[in-house]
Amino acid sequence: MTADRFRVAISGDFLNEQGADATGELPVERLDATPHVDWHYLRDQGPQPGDAQYWNRFYSLQMTAEQLAGVDGLILLRPWLKREVLEQARDRLVVVARSGAGYDKVDVAACTDHDVVLTNAPLALNHPTASTALLFMLALAKRLKSQERITREGRWDRQVAEMGDEIQGRVLGIVGLGHSGRELVRLVAPFEMSIIAYSPNADPAEAARLGVELVTLERLLNESDFVSVHARPRPENRHLFGAAQFAQMKPTAMFINIARGELVDQPALVQALQTGTIGGAGLDVFAMEPLPVDDPLTRLDNVILTPHWNASTRDVWRATGDNVTRSVLAVSRGELPEHIVNREVLERPGFQRKLARWRRA
Repeated sequence: MTADRFRVAISGDFLNEQGADATGELPVERLDATPHVDWHYLRDQGPQPGDAQYWNRFYSLQMTAEQLAGVDGLILLRPWLKREVLEQARDRLVVVARSGAGYDKVDVAACTDHDVVLTNAPLALNHPTASTALLFMLALAKRLKSQERITREGRWDRQVAEMGDEIQGRVLGIVGLGHSGRELVRLVAPFEMSIIAYSPNADPAEAARLGVELVTLERLLNESDFVSVHARPRPENRHLFGAAQFAQMKPTAMFINIARGELVDQPALVQALQTGTIGGAGLDVFAMEPLPVDDPLTRLDNVILTPHWNASTRDVWRATGDNVTRSVLAVSRGELPEHIVNREVLERPGFQRKLARWRRA
């Protein structure tokens, strides 16, 4: 016997100020086409016309118990989902589908404890994240930012002063040889770079197959011309990069972070950039997001900044939209979704009872 209606909530930060899907790539028509599924946006989380302050707080949005009342599935973009909220939603909520690869804002252990399966889109961002790292490498090496500036200013006399370098033949150090790290290895193959990686959980045989030498973090920092960070934001990785690590890098080295801001002691990075301890940086993530407009990073010429969005192309939104929709629809049929984060939940009787409630005859 199946339950009546499977109710899906979609976090309101998918919306624009007009109350429509901001990217147009979330396939809600699939939800409409499923007879036993009802869905709604959490519009109180969305931007309201004229509310300029929304964009200063949208990364700190939090799910509430009221928003999850009577909800079976949640499609989640940016809001935090904490234990106390999951505790109150435990009787009905069965699936949280995170629209993206990261899930550091979701209490994974609490999902398991309260019989909720968490899914993500681990593959959709592999290429876009790696291509962003490559973009930063090329732009920094060739001094794209300063060359564009002198062209706009008519300062052609500054050509030699702003001359860049190639990445070909240089040493690339990858921190975190996971999906996006391995994709970066593939993308830089034509540049004949020497590639080393610090990745404690990497398979040495797989690294060797890719032509990557696994090394200590100290050696990576000492030898790399480009350090590209792809590590996960685990507690032990907080401030993995601080003053001591930047001091070990070459003064010409470029630091690239497209992973998470908490991996870096940001004031220490600012100091290293200001003093010439390192040559430059490309950053898509920050300790505080949005990055305050008066942050010291915004005043540095040797840094390229993007708003935690460079990898968020239309192709990514189509892929993640497809992923989260398939996940909640699978559970609405009593089936297991793809890309389960907390696989231990599958053995819990409470989760099995919730899932069986939706099994179709």
